[in-house]
Amino acid sequence: MTNKSFLQKFHARFYEGRNTLWSWICKRLVSLAIGCIVTIVFFMWLRFFIGNVIVLHEMPAAEKAEFSALRKDPDKDRERFHAIIDKWYGVEYSDPSVDISDWILVFILTAISVPIMFFIILRAVRPLSTHISRLAAAARAVTKGNFGVNVAIPEHLPDELSGLTQDINAMSRQLARYDKELKASHVALAHELRSPLTASLGRLQGMIDGVFEPSQAQLQMVMRQLQHLNHLVDDLHLLSLADAGQLHLNRVRCNIADIIREKVAWATPRLAEQAINVRIVSSGDILFLADPFRLGQVFSILMDNAIRYAAEGKRIDISYKKMDEKLVVSFSDYGAGVTDEFLKVLFVRFSRADASRSRHSGGSGLGLSIAAAICEAHGGTIRAEKNVSGGLTFTLFLPLDG
Repeated sequence: MTNKSFLQKFHARFYEGRNTLWSWICKRLVSLAIGCIVTIVFFMWLRFFIGNVIVLHEMPAAEKAEFSALRKDPDKDRERFHAIIDKWYGVEYSDPSVDISDWILVFILTAISVPIMFFIILRAVRPLSTHISRLAAAARAVTKGNFGVNVAIPEHLPDELSGLTQDINAMSRQLARYDKELKASHVALAHELRSPLTASLGRLQGMIDGVFEPSQAQLQMVMRQLQHLNHLVDDLHLLSLADAGQLHLNRVRCNIADIIREKVAWATPRLAEQAINVRIVSSGDILFLADPFRLGQVFSILMDNAIRYAAEGKRIDISYKKMDEKLVVSFSDYGAGVTDEFLKVLFVRFSRADASRSRHSGGSGLGLSIAAAICEAHGGTIRAEKNVSGGLTFTLFLPLDG
């Protein structure tokens, strides 16, 4: 059973068209071994062939004809057959033991073949070594912060090496993207932190200098800026925990309908101010394992997002259903929507559209990033799509079993 299994694996790797490292090495080693053996055998045969041609060339025509006939049927005159061989080929020709000259020839051929085969092996593995050196150089470049470097994918090298090259290139591109996003987020973060601080310090300095009267209204303005700053720090802390895989979830068996109804009830006053109608187009209870508090945050963020940026649509549709052992929840608004370019970075931190989703609407640009982080912590995903009639649809895919 073991031998059969080994042969099956060998056949699968060697013959089924997969250029794995194992088959790549085996093909070259087998080819070189066969080539070496064929070369030695050929030269051994050539030695006897040339000797035979010389003897037949020197042999008289009559005797050659007689020898040719006896070669076809030595039993006609075995004694005469051996006499001709002993005369022209030598008595040692009939000796069954290997002659010293044969050993010398094998040694010479081996001495010649081994360096040639060794040279061929070096030539065969040189592309492998060269490409590994390129990968090492790319890895060193990445460690020095030179992200985005790419190595050409080889055509005739093992699949494992091609796959490794693709992975390194993908990793390099991903690191380049992360580095770009990190630098951009640092700039945005500095601005977001500086704005409420500057406003608070300016207002306090004005009260100290007597420009503003230290009234309850002035102190409330300072407090609102500090509360905004505290909220921003809390959001950043949540995202940091999510990035580190340390976002704690208190998973319990809960009903999606209850969570949605609760969050809609909390948002009702703001919805009424904007004359926005919320329709829960699904009915029934669906139990699943999740953290209702964190998931409620996601729903609040999505409704707040619609209220801030899509109030002109005057409608929010919420639906939920089971699909392939997952809970699928959708939030659809019918506002101005976003551009295709902005849709690609909608969940990136501090992302804001220039027109319909501007900073002046009051958001920090972290809400959708937090929603995505909470969904991922639950083992799910969230995506956004443009509606045909305008606006966006946010769809959550969450595992039913947590």
